[in-house]
Amino acid sequence: MSEFTVIPAIDLKGGQCVRLKQGRADDATVYSGDPVAMARHWEAGGARWLHVVDLDGAFEGRPVHTDIIGHIADAISIPVEAGGGLRTDDDIVRLLDTGVQRVILGTRAWSDPGVVGRLVDRFEDAIAIGIDARDGRVQVRGWTETTDEYATELACRMDDAGVATIIYTDTARDGMLTGVNADAVRAMCETVSCGVIASGGVGSADDIRALRALNCPNLAGVIVGKALYEGRIDLHP
Repeated sequence: MSEFTVIPAIDLKGGQCVRLKQGRADDATVYSGDPVAMARHWEAGGARWLHVVDLDGAFEGRPVHTDIIGHIADAISIPVEAGGGLRTDDDIVRLLDTGVQRVILGTRAWSDPGVVGRLVDRFEDAIAIGIDARDGRVQVRGWTETTDEYATELACRMDDAGVATIIYTDTARDGMLTGVNADAVRAMCETVSCGVIASGGVGSADDIRALRALNCPNLAGVIVGKALYEGRIDLHP
């Protein structure tokens, strides 16, 4: 991912493509009952990457939609990154074996940070870390638990462990279309040397322009969900 990339998101809940507001499981909007068709739609629209989250896996603490994610990876030619409920090495291997190019660890990276360096040694750039934060503090276990650790503190530890990519989400803005937290994204980019992908709050092309205007060389892209599904922006704003 050598240039700033707009990455469409597919969030899986009950086998459907949904979007949540601020990660609340009880506030879901269903956009498609066919995740594979949706993946093909985004590829046909010019997507260069696809971001997939197993929401049920994140809430349950174990992968739920590995098979569907595999069908998605098989159906398209662009690379897929995916996460949600990955708590063991076997979970990672199974997901990579489906054809996913990059797996996203969140809760495990926070709860067992010492394992991250070993995983990077084993899987190299296929390991990405999802850092989800509300008011600057890390949230875990499907955003149901807020920790005392600041997102930038966790990011420093992940960067030191050799992680190539951090996906930073402002959970208070996710699914709300209220605008990106550009200041927090800038702080994250200035904290680490690895690549950063922003997420949460994109509501219009102005938000994409605001991120580009940060001129952070390690800001690799932004994940967009609801704004794409509702036609507020396109993949090349």
